Amino acid sequence: MSDIKKVVLAYSGGLDTSVIVRWLQDTYQCEVVTFTADIGQGEEVEPARKKAEALGVKEIYIDDLKEEFVRDFVFPMFRANTIYEGEYLLGTSIARPLIAKRLIEITNETGADAISHGATGKGNDQVRFELGAYALKPGIQVIAPWREWDLTSRETLMAYCETHNIPVDYASNKKKSPYSMDANLLHISYEGGILEDPWAEAEEDMWRWSVSPENAPDQPTYMELTYRGGDIVAIDGKIMSPATVLAYLNKVGGDNGIGRLDIVENRYVGMKSRGCYETPGGTIMMRAHRAIESITLDREVAHLKDSLMPKYAELVYNGYWWAPERHMLQTAINESQQYVNGEVQLKLYKGNVIVVGRKSEQSLFDESIATFEDDAGAYNQQDAEGFIKLNALRMRIAADKGRSSL
Repeated sequence: MSDIKKVVLAYSGGLDTSVIVRWLQDTYQCEVVTFTADIGQGEEVEPARKKAEALGVKEIYIDDLKEEFVRDFVFPMFRANTIYEGEYLLGTSIARPLIAKRLIEITNETGADAISHGATGKGNDQVRFELGAYALKPGIQVIAPWREWDLTSRETLMAYCETHNIPVDYASNKKKSPYSMDANLLHISYEGGILEDPWAEAEEDMWRWSVSPENAPDQPTYMELTYRGGDIVAIDGKIMSPATVLAYLNKVGGDNGIGRLDIVENRYVGMKSRGCYETPGGTIMMRAHRAIESITLDREVAHLKDSLMPKYAELVYNGYWWAPERHMLQTAINESQQYVNGEVQLKLYKGNVIVVGRKSEQSLFDESIATFEDDAGAYNQQDAEGFIKLNALRMRIAADKGRSSL
């Protein structure tokens, strides 16, 4: 007899997690609490309630976490200009620590013994969910059905549904879904199907959030973003909440063919994986944030931030959001943003995000010094001679000793 009496399951209402509800009930003879997070995936989450009820679930949590997601996770990550392996804006990765946090909160509220999720044993999400859970509740038990059961394919899952009378909307559809997709307010991802061949071009009808750059409007779209402390607080002068900002940028960016990405990435578990992503709002945010930083950050602070970013990105991708090293880096990053205030003007055109202007009361750009016209003595060009000779000194000494680079 299992000592697990109650489990909190991250529940989408789809095929996998619907099977998991019944499997947990049968295998562990336990009560299941379902948790469904609305983080802007663009689909109705309330149907998950009826599906859970039909499976005999008594405690059902459906939480609107969109504002918390963008405010406390997406925005802090973008303050660091975070990109994994030079391209990926971490749309799936950054959602997992929030879901782990809420799983543990519900565990504490309901007195549950364990948590469960539908992540497979091949992916990164199992690592992200569980690292977060252990960091927030060290003694928590984790049940990962994909690492325990013998249901290894969609066909076996469908058969399980038929045997156990599990209501699944598409139970009558025997065709395999062409893509595995994950969506939230920051992005939508596509894996599987023809994408498993890294040479095959993604089908145009796969993309859901954006038009192709070729079909984007022939006239550019201009917009002005207002920054306070490194975060966008208004668009075209209209104050917006974090989630509203990202939703608006997704719409405008997608309409202009912005944010498509096709990459092969290195998963933490060791394999390479090909994925396609749509991140229109995030692509705009990244370009604009670097623009406002370009006039407000000290040079060495900016360069130090850039040197730390790959490590920060790796921590987020690998699931270490709640780790002390991520907190340490975040403290430094947040400190750097106190003067990142002002406006950035952008032009969106056929897949491109073009910065056309930036201004700030905290700007370090001094026109009187940078000008190519008469600077009235603001900068003494003769100072450069000593600066250059001192920086060349070690190389001159080495050359005198016969250590020429030629």
